[in-house]
Amino acid sequence: MAHRIVHLAKQHVELETFTPEPIAPGQVRVKSLGSLMSTGTETICFNRLFEPGSHWDGWVKYPFRVGYATIGHIVEVGEGVDASRMGQRVAVRVPHASESLVPQAEAYAVPDGVDTQDASWFALAKIAYHGVPASGFCIGQKLAIVGAGPLGQMATRWAHAAGVTKIIVVDTMEARLQMALAGGATDVIAKPIGQAKDAIWQICGGDGPDVAMDVTGHPAVLAPTLAIPRRYGQVTILGDTGTPSEQRLTMDVVIRGVRIVGAHDGHNTPQWNNATIIPLFFKMLAAGKITTRGLITHHFRPADVAKAFALASERRSETMGIYFDWQQTNPD
Repeated sequence: MAHRIVHLAKQHVELETFTPEPIAPGQVRVKSLGSLMSTGTETICFNRLFEPGSHWDGWVKYPFRVGYATIGHIVEVGEGVDASRMGQRVAVRVPHASESLVPQAEAYAVPDGVDTQDASWFALAKIAYHGVPASGFCIGQKLAIVGAGPLGQMATRWAHAAGVTKIIVVDTMEARLQMALAGGATDVIAKPIGQAKDAIWQICGGDGPDVAMDVTGHPAVLAPTLAIPRRYGQVTILGDTGTPSEQRLTMDVVIRGVRIVGAHDGHNTPQWNNATIIPLFFKMLAAGKITTRGLITHHFRPADVAKAFALASERRSETMGIYFDWQQTNPD
C-alpha cells in the first residue's frame, strides 16, 4: 500500500492509504524521498483563507490533495521509456504522497552532488523565477523584496544570481532576514513595509528602487508597497492572495506612474516553464550560484501531517521550509 496526504474538510488533514494504479506507456513511477510544503499556498487551502467566488474557492474541493514539490527515485518505467532512467533521482510536481505516476517528460533529473533536501526547493524556485522576466532582473537594477518567506527567499536568490545591484529585503522577522542575507540580499530592513519607505529610499540614494516585489500573499501589503518604487517604477505581485477584494490601489499608480505586474506559477511560456526553469535551478545549485542551505527549518513524518499544518498555521513566523520525509511512511 501507498500513502498520501489528503484534506477532508477545513483544517482537517490526514495521511491515508491508497492502492497505486498500474503504470501506463510513457509514464514513470516515482517513490518519494521527501516533499516540501509550500506554506503560503497550503495554509491558505488548509484554513480556507479565501473569499467565495475566487479561483481558490473553485480549486479547493474535498477530498483535496495539495503539494507540488517532491523528490524521489524512479522505481518503474512504462512502455516506451528508456530503461536507463530506472533508479534516477528526479523532481516531480505532484501532491504529497509516498509514490506517484507521471509522464516521463515531467520527471526532472536531479544532478549528482545536489542534496535531496536542497533540491526540494525546485518548485518554489520555479514559481519565483516568473518574477525575473516580470521584473526585468538585471545588473544595475535596484530591487526591494517585501516578505522573506519561502517565495521571498527564492526571489532573493534569483536576483542575486542575475547580478541585481541592490537587493533590499523587508520583513519583520530577523531570522528570515538573516536567511535572505545568506542568499544574496545586500540590505535588510526589520520593519513592516508601511514603516520602511524612508530606509529603502536612503539605501537607494534618495530615490526609490526600480522594482518592489510583493511576495507576501497578504492583501494589506499592496497599498504600502506601491509607495516604494521610484517614479515610473514597478510593483511586481508574485503569487496570489485568497482575498483580492481587500487589495487597494493608491495614488502612486496614477500620480507617480507606478506600474503593477503580476507573476504566477501559471505564467509559462515556450521559453520559461517547468522543463526549462527547474533544470536551470539545479544547474545553479550544483555550481554554487544559488544556495538553499539552512532554509528547511522543520522535518516531519507524513504520519504527523496534522502537526505540520498546525505549526504552519499557528506559528508560521517560526518556520521556513517544512519537509516531509517519505522514507518514514509508517503511520504507527
